[in-house]
Amino acid sequence: MTEDQVLLGLALIVVLATGSQVVAHVLRVPALIVLLPVGFTAGTLTDRVNPQALLGEAFSPLVSLAVAVILYDAGLGLDLSRLRDHTRRVVVRLIWVGVLVTCVSTVLVAVPLLGLSRSAAVMLGAIIVVSGPTVVGPLLGFVRPTERLQRILVWEGTLIDAVGGVLGALVFHAIVAGEHRGVAGGLGQFLLSTAVGVAGGVVGAVLLVTALRRLGLGEVLGTTVQLALVVGVAAACDLVRDDTGLIAAVLMGLAVANLPGLDEAVRKPFFETLVNLVIGLLFISISATVTPQSLRHVLLPTLGLVAVLVLVTRPAVAALSTLGTDVPAGERCFLGWMAPRGIVAAATASTFSATLVDKGIGGAARILPATFVVIVATVTLYGLSAVPVARRLGVVRPARSRPLLVGGEPWVVDLGRALRSVGLDVVMWAARETERDSIRAAGIELAEGEFLAAATGAGAEAEGLTGVLLLTGEDDFNALAAMNLEGSVEGTVYRLGASVENQGVIAPSLQGRVLFAPELTAPELARRHAGGARVVTRRVEGPLDAGTRLLFLVRDDGRLLPVTRTGGPSPRQGDIAVLLTA
Repeated sequence: MTEDQVLLGLALIVVLATGSQVVAHVLRVPALIVLLPVGFTAGTLTDRVNPQALLGEAFSPLVSLAVAVILYDAGLGLDLSRLRDHTRRVVVRLIWVGVLVTCVSTVLVAVPLLGLSRSAAVMLGAIIVVSGPTVVGPLLGFVRPTERLQRILVWEGTLIDAVGGVLGALVFHAIVAGEHRGVAGGLGQFLLSTAVGVAGGVVGAVLLVTALRRLGLGEVLGTTVQLALVVGVAAACDLVRDDTGLIAAVLMGLAVANLPGLDEAVRKPFFETLVNLVIGLLFISISATVTPQSLRHVLLPTLGLVAVLVLVTRPAVAALSTLGTDVPAGERCFLGWMAPRGIVAAATASTFSATLVDKGIGGAARILPATFVVIVATVTLYGLSAVPVARRLGVVRPARSRPLLVGGEPWVVDLGRALRSVGLDVVMWAARETERDSIRAAGIELAEGEFLAAATGAGAEAEGLTGVLLLTGEDDFNALAAMNLEGSVEGTVYRLGASVENQGVIAPSLQGRVLFAPELTAPELARRHAGGARVVTRRVEGPLDAGTRLLFLVRDDGRLLPVTRTGGPSPRQGDIAVLLTA
């Protein structure tokens, strides 16, 4: 291809990836539902977006490194302190039981339905055992299931991606080499690959933690170092044994997320933006390599395989994994209805299928299109049905607000108590230790760690926050924090208005979603509280008490509605008013 053709092709991939995600955002559907058909259509209509033609032999290594970056980012969202008791047991079972049952059932179905040789069927089974945080995370964002369900599914998706990537590489090399080591030999090879990945993860984690703790790199350089170390360690591991870099990447993310002394926010906006872009690029690129001709004799048989995976295999895996645990029946059923396939399945199929075709493995040409159909079918099915199924099973988090209050001055703690007294699940964060002690003494949940990490969370650890209230006495902090959090947290970000002396300093573009009447700034609220004013709650049964100022309304379904500079909610009979007394 000429330089101009390569330039056009790369530009088209970037534009299609970003455009698809924008369309998905507007339509309020998971991005993969748009990305996959767009990539397939583009690959059908033009050969300019074919990544194998654009990048040649560099395409497969780039995919491996990109997936490692994605899994590192997913590992940053895994908090080991929350993986306890029955939750840990379920996650571990979902991985090993899921791999075994899914692989076996795929082989049993794929041989007669798809006409694959046993070797090709085993390869397909190893490929589609994975789920993936890039698919599960966005789906759960729409569903908002219970905290434990979300935690289990995110942990499973992240860890099984690494396990599935290594398993796929082992099966591929065994087929190509014509090896017949038996169960013991295969297990030994898997353990050896795991050891390489773990060793690489430990070395990478030590380097990464040392750099972030001791070198004072700052946000920009710290993010760059994370990216460089993840790519470098993953590449080194893959050179030793294929796809072991995925294990190393997850372990490095786990280390940064869980080791003490790393209070700085490690998930910077740039890193999240990069991961989001990479996911789009990979799905557009890989789906563009699937041709209509390759789907002609695969589509219907693969839909039969999908039916078995969805209706038989996954429910069986969920039932076995939750056996003897305290997971309620509704959550067990939802676990049995959530196993979409994602980027690791696509990347593994794209990497290995062409070589197997060249080696003359029977049915190998059907592995990539079959994987594509499995991904599209499962993402579409679960994406469209997950919300109604979760509601029917009663596993959706209630609409009741769970706000994060940022600030620890006495009036803010008083507000936290008031909101908690009317049934809201309040979380607070403060910078000073004395303020944090006051929050603990009030019996309110305290968000640990650095502010941005506590506010944005990651994956399952966002724990259902429905909005952020920036209530500190520092106007510049409130304004800049609002700007940084906008679009990064679920729900709306509100902040106190600037005091008179700072109104020319805070940029007008940051004046949206400002709480309370203009005179109720942080210094004024602190002064009134010190003078005896208190935050109280009253059920609305008529006009509000004279001399009080309305701050919030709590509807009967638990939704918290604040008063803002642009107006406030109208009190209705039965609402609970949160008031500042005179």
